[in-house]
Amino acid sequence: MNEKTRKIVHSSKTDEWATPNSFFDKLNKMFSFTLDPCATHNNHKCPKYYTIEEDGLEKDWVGETVFVNPPYSKNSSWLEKCFLEAKKPKTTIVVLIPSRTDTRYWHDYAMKATHIYFIKGRLKFGQQKNSAPFPSALLVFNSMSGDIPPSIATMERT
Repeated sequence: MNEKTRKIVHSSKTDEWATPNSFFDKLNKMFSFTLDPCATHNNHKCPKYYTIEEDGLEKDWVGETVFVNPPYSKNSSWLEKCFLEAKKPKTTIVVLIPSRTDTRYWHDYAMKATHIYFIKGRLKFGQQKNSAPFPSALLVFNSMSGDIPPSIATMERT
């Protein structure tokens, strides 16, 4: 991606985009998340969470059911972490990321997800009045591929 394209795609002044509560609630009903490793004290989705200061990339996620909405400027690092952690026993990871199928990280890690779901429509993150300027995808990393609820395939934005 050249610099001009990068500036357009990453045009926000922040990297913290809170997942819409209604969207997360639907996912949480299916997965019963136990960990949010990319959170702040104000936007965490699970009782157990890590902030930027605690650095979820450095923590062990074994045995957790993890919801990841990473800082989008670090998608590659977070997807690599998700891929590696999901190899651990009883660990399931669901990642909400931009559907950027033209990127290296998409092919290096997203394509290795157990399941990939493209979200119909565009999400509205946090308190934003406009939808995101990009489509989103859900990636599920799980060594036990049969444990994914079928209803996730029908999810739409809210």
